[in-house]
Amino acid sequence: MELELPLHFPGTFDDLYGLVVDSVDLDAGEVRAHVDVKAHHKQPAGLVHGGVLASIAESITSIATWGAVQADGKSAQGLSNQTSFLRPVLGDRINARGIVRHRGRTTWVWEVEITDDEERLCSLVRMTIAVR
Repeated sequence: MELELPLHFPGTFDDLYGLVVDSVDLDAGEVRAHVDVKAHHKQPAGLVHGGVLASIAESITSIATWGAVQADGKSAQGLSNQTSFLRPVLGDRINARGIVRHRGRTTWVWEVEITDDEERLCSLVRMTIAVR
C-alpha cells in the first residue's frame, strides 16, 4: 500500500493532539511519527501527560497494521497497551518509532520507543493490535 507522507488525520483524535506519521515501512515493519509539544499536552506539573505517549503508540501501530491488512478487507484496532514511563518528556518534540515483533493472523505485537528531542528514551510501549 502506498501512503502519502507525512500522514495527518484531520478531524480525528490524532489531529487533536497533533500526531504526524513521518514514515511507514510495512516490509521492514517500522513506523515513525512525532508530535510537537504544546501547552495542552502537559499535566499541571509541566510534564507531557503519559496519556499522550500511550496514544501515540496505539495510533501509530494501529495505522501501520491497518495499512498491511486493509487490502484483505480487515481492520486493526488496539487490544492491549502496556506503557512504561522511564523519564519525562521536557522538550519541544515527542518522537516515536514502532517495530513489529509479531505478525499473526489475528494479532500483531509491536514495540514502540518514545524519545524526546535530545533522543533520550522516555517511554517503552508494548502494543498488541487486533486484526479482524
